[in-house]
Amino acid sequence: MSSAFATIVARDLRLAARRRVEALLPIAFFLVAVSLFPLGVGPEPQTLRQIAPGVVWVCALLAAMLSLTQLYGGDHADGSLEQMLLSGESLWLIAAAKALAHWVVTGAPLVLAAPLFGILFDLSAPANLTLALTLLLGTPILSLLGGLGAALTLGLRSGAVLLILIILPLCIPALIFGAGAVSAAEAGISTRGHFSLLGALLIASVLLAPLATGAALRIATE
Repeated sequence: MSSAFATIVARDLRLAARRRVEALLPIAFFLVAVSLFPLGVGPEPQTLRQIAPGVVWVCALLAAMLSLTQLYGGDHADGSLEQMLLSGESLWLIAAAKALAHWVVTGAPLVLAAPLFGILFDLSAPANLTLALTLLLGTPILSLLGGLGAALTLGLRSGAVLLILIILPLCIPALIFGAGAVSAAEAGISTRGHFSLLGALLIASVLLAPLATGAALRIATE
C-alpha cells in the first residue's frame, strides 16, 4: 500500500514538473494578488496588519482552486484514472496520494512564502509565525476538499464553476480559524482554540475526504 501511495505521488510530481506553467500559475496568482493589496489600500501599517490574515488566506484559497480542475481531469482523459481504480488499490489511498501531490505543488510553496508576506504586511514575529503554521495546517484541508470537488465535477460541463460552488463553503471554516489565529496572535491573545479547531478539521478531512472522493471517482467512471 505504501509503495502504491508513493508511486502515485511521485507520478503526479513528475507530471507537474513537465507542465511547469500550469504548476506555477496558482503560485504566481498568490504572489501577485497578495502583493497588490498593500498598493491598493496604502502603506498604513495598522491597516495592513488588520487585513493581512484575511487577505493571505483568501488568496491561498483562490490559488488552490485554480489547479483543482485538472487534478483528475488529465488522468480521466487519458485513461490513467480507470487503470488506478482497476488496480485493486484502496480508493482512499489513491485520493489521498493525489491530494498530497497537489499540496506539495500548490500548498507547500504558499507556506514557504508566508513569512515574506508577513513582513510585507508588517506583522509581528509571533503573528508571522502563526500565519505560516496556520497555512501549514490549513492548506492540506484545501487540497483534500478540493480533490472531493474535482471528483464530484469530473467530466461535467462548467465543472470549474460547480467545483467552486461546492468547495468554497466547505473551506470557509478553515479560512475563518486560520485568519482568526493570526489576528489573535497579533493582538497577543492565545491561539490554542484556533489551532485546535484547525487540527480537528485537518484530521476529519484526512479521514473522510479521501473516502468521499474515492466514491465520487467510482461513480464518475462507471
